Amino acid sequence: MNNSKIETIKQHAKTLKLCSLNENIDIFLKDAELKDSSYQEFLFNILEGEIKAKDKKAQEKRLKMAGFPIKKIIEDFDFNFQKSITKKQVNRLLEMDWIDKVYNLIFLGPPGVGKTHLSIALGYKAVEMGYRVTFTSMDNLIYSLKTQEISRKSKGKVNKIYSSDLVIIDEIGYLPITREEANLFFQLISSLYEQASIIITSNKGFEDWTELLGDPALTTAILDRLTYKCDLFNMTGKSYRLEHRESFLQG
Repeated sequence: MNNSKIETIKQHAKTLKLCSLNENIDIFLKDAELKDSSYQEFLFNILEGEIKAKDKKAQEKRLKMAGFPIKKIIEDFDFNFQKSITKKQVNRLLEMDWIDKVYNLIFLGPPGVGKTHLSIALGYKAVEMGYRVTFTSMDNLIYSLKTQEISRKSKGKVNKIYSSDLVIIDEIGYLPITREEANLFFQLISSLYEQASIIITSNKGFEDWTELLGDPALTTAILDRLTYKCDLFNMTGKSYRLEHRESFLQG
């Protein structure tokens, strides 16, 4: 095939938004020539390439929209150090059918025991499997809820949360919140109830949530919705970060 025809094919592919064909036409042609592919095989490889390219692009978009602060994967989680949750339990969670059934996950425990690592790792896997995920710290969430009427960015963040299959709310309990903020949080949880799965990480046990939220009735209502369909993990032990502290001046 002459170069002018290849360039025309590339232009047609670009017009039709067939990105893989536009970028890889030379590779497809060379591969078909080497393997002496049939027309059917050649067409199949082109279409399969387009699907893979579109899936990859969609996954990259979901990953960007999720807003993870850092990449964490299950393979890096030290189950020998943190024995409060087993590899078998996590592997079961990685199947993600709990999202389909709208179950929640709650990780409680002191700093450094792996709560955020697990929540992000599960979120990453969910993105890979095609779920829409939003990650937010409690502090950023409250700010977005309070300013959504005056900030387009905050409104967009809240809308993204409502359109997610999985919402990860990290670090509940690290900073105090007002009664008004607690009410906004309750409204969010009520709206997400049985509409999306939620992962919560907190350094506070449920017995301390009343003090955190400032209202016993409100606290009961929030916990009632969060724990109705929920797996709870009380994670104990020393801080992984402190135990594996690295020093610039060592060595």
